[in-house]
Amino acid sequence: MSAPGGAPSPGPRGGSMGPGVNGNGMAMPSQQPLPGTPVHSAPTPGPSAPPSGAMSQQNLNQISQNIARTVAAMESKDKDWLPPRRRGSRRRRYPASPSQKTQKTQKTQKPVAADVTPAQTLAQSVPRQIVPRPPIAKPLQALSVEETRAREQAVIDYLAKKGYSRTEAMLRMESANQEIDGRPLPQLGEDSRPKTRQGFDLLKNWVEENLDLYKPELRRVLWPLFVYSFFNMVTSFYPQDAKSFFETNKNMFLPEHTDDIRHFEPISLPEHLQDNSVAKLYRNNKYRVVLSNPAYTNLLQFLESKDKEGGSVMNAILSSFCSVKTLDRAADDRFSFAAMLNQISADQTFPAEDEGIPGHHPGSAYTGDNPAMAGTLPRLKLGRLPMEQLLEEDVRAELAEEDSKQPPAAGRNTLIQEFDQMIKNEDDDEAPNRADLPFPQSTARDVQIEVKKVMEHRDRFEIKTRTGGVGPGLSVCMFTFHNTYDGVTCMDFSDDSQVVAVGFQQSYIRIWSLDGTNLQSADPDLDNSPPASSRRLIGHAGPVTAVAFQPCASAREGLSGDDKVATNARWLLSSSMDKTIRLWSLDSWQCMVVYKGHDRPVWDLSWGPFSHYFVSGGSDRTARLWVSDQIRQQRIFVGHDHDVDVVCFHPNSAYVFTASSDHTVRMWAVSTGNAVRMFTGHTGSITAMECSRDGKLLASADDQGCIILWDLAPGRLLKRMRGHGKGGIWSVSWSVESTVLVSGGADGTVRVWDVAGSQETTQGGRIIGEAGTGTRLDAATNPSTSQTKKKKGKDVVVTADQISAFPTKKSPVYKVKFTNMNLVVAGGAYLP
Repeated sequence: MSAPGGAPSPGPRGGSMGPGVNGNGMAMPSQQPLPGTPVHSAPTPGPSAPPSGAMSQQNLNQISQNIARTVAAMESKDKDWLPPRRRGSRRRRYPASPSQKTQKTQKTQKPVAADVTPAQTLAQSVPRQIVPRPPIAKPLQALSVEETRAREQAVIDYLAKKGYSRTEAMLRMESANQEIDGRPLPQLGEDSRPKTRQGFDLLKNWVEENLDLYKPELRRVLWPLFVYSFFNMVTSFYPQDAKSFFETNKNMFLPEHTDDIRHFEPISLPEHLQDNSVAKLYRNNKYRVVLSNPAYTNLLQFLESKDKEGGSVMNAILSSFCSVKTLDRAADDRFSFAAMLNQISADQTFPAEDEGIPGHHPGSAYTGDNPAMAGTLPRLKLGRLPMEQLLEEDVRAELAEEDSKQPPAAGRNTLIQEFDQMIKNEDDDEAPNRADLPFPQSTARDVQIEVKKVMEHRDRFEIKTRTGGVGPGLSVCMFTFHNTYDGVTCMDFSDDSQVVAVGFQQSYIRIWSLDGTNLQSADPDLDNSPPASSRRLIGHAGPVTAVAFQPCASAREGLSGDDKVATNARWLLSSSMDKTIRLWSLDSWQCMVVYKGHDRPVWDLSWGPFSHYFVSGGSDRTARLWVSDQIRQQRIFVGHDHDVDVVCFHPNSAYVFTASSDHTVRMWAVSTGNAVRMFTGHTGSITAMECSRDGKLLASADDQGCIILWDLAPGRLLKRMRGHGKGGIWSVSWSVESTVLVSGGADGTVRVWDVAGSQETTQGGRIIGEAGTGTRLDAATNPSTSQTKKKKGKDVVVTADQISAFPTKKSPVYKVKFTNMNLVVAGGAYLP
């Protein structure tokens, strides 16, 4: 009921209130009372009542919203709650009986539906704000691995900039824990650090205690597990544990993985793995392992049996980072019982061609960073360099004249026929262009040298293509120098076998006549020294590191007058630690030219086959190409990571070979200065190297007593030959037919090798000599000491391709050389 005149009802203190407002200032419905609430009449207002519009509409809306929120909150807490009966009353009211509800509802002005709650009734009077519907999100497209890594790196950079080090470390660890294609790696445990080390130690001990029949091939699995376990510790941010694990186990892999260990040693943080080229190869490619079926089954059974002790971690690494290929024993000779028994006695073994990381296995000739391009190599021109036309005509004329004077014996070729066979290239051999290599005009000396080479080639002691590994097969003439006091540093024989040059630590060179005749000067009037069979050349300011005679030939017999031309060696090159190269005249025994270009000691040098170019290598990590009549270098070959220790020429003079302390051999094109091959596979410093005379093979030897043969055209490793003791192989030389190789070194032996022979390893020491007589080589004793009982120490392992060995008493062999007649000359210094 409303007051007469429509005036607002007065409050308890005489004040006026707007419609629907109680004394406490709370808003109440102005037109429609709540169900069950009695309606009271208000007193008639006095003359001082305020106007009806005293409260604004905005205040009323705000009060209504507050009431709606309060009622809704109370209703949600207590379903039996009802609004207060009187203003300001806070008693709890319970629902009335159905009859009472019906009677009270009839007294209200407007009936309200029974199913409408008070909160809904009040909410209808409160205006709602319309909120627009958000747009429907489109599905995200899958990101590539590169885009994902780029975003992760951006987040990592942001965290590092803001100083969130812990969050950054966790994100780095999670991002590093991914497969090659971006998938997450299998979990290696909550704390993979102790499990990784425990699992590897457990597997290592199991391999060493396994049967000798399976031990050689199971050892192959330890290397990839060692590498990837080390990587796992680094990416998990355990640098101290990773370093301790690496230092503890690296020695067992040093014989064959020295180069990789040297690259991995500085790694301690995940960033190092991304910057290390060798580590990137291991992480981006799976390591290939070849095992026989019994060995692989035995390995898996062991790892599964030790699952909780670290076997699960090793199994996860093996399945995630290794590609295991299993073979039957009958399908591969490497897993035959005889081959495995031979491997047991081997001093060290090396990975096979189908093992390891693609593009990184020993024998790889690829020089790029993409293993997929490992088969793409520049085409080589390994054929014989075409002879100058005028020179060829003169040589033919001289040979025809010689055939008319001395006809060949029955069944032998004439000199013309022999010459045609020598200059003929095989069909698959591409010869270099003579225009790419400028040479001076030929002289009468060049004609006589070529004629003499043809005569010696026909009259030589011919070595058959396949020796079969039986008997010495050739003879060796050994020259021993006494009273040197361990001062000899280098040695070289002239091509005509008339003189030998020896370099000393005391910075001088001494030249001896091999046949004992006096060394004469071209102008005796200017030479005041007495006649002697040796000459001393003084000029260097440091120890002499290498000497090399100019290519030459022995003098022809029966020539006189103008036809008699000197073909002996006239020039000698020498290098020294004083950073210089000197050219000595053997006519006046004086230094004629000093070549300066290296800024560090020069370790080695070699003449080109045509006496015009020579190459040098030094401690400045470069090799340099020189022309004998100019004092400045013509080419600088840069690419090695360490000192260039050994250099040599290809027989056609179109390529240069360099060997470095970084355990690699590189092949360079002289015309362009670019590297066309790189050979990796040595585990020690390379100490000797020479290309075969047919230009197809390269032999390199290291200080571990290993010789490796390389096939130049495909750029692959052919085989390894072992037999020398440790200390270094200091010289190698090829026969005229390129079928036999001879070597000499610090162990005091000269050894002859069958190039085409098998590389199976003999058991124990090898008996040298013919018909089963000789001495057994033992690393713990002198090579020449006879012994009937095996002494303490490990026997030197000799491969089956060794034909024979010639021991000395106590003379390290500094130089071995095949002559054009297939006779071997060797030189050494006696060290009592």
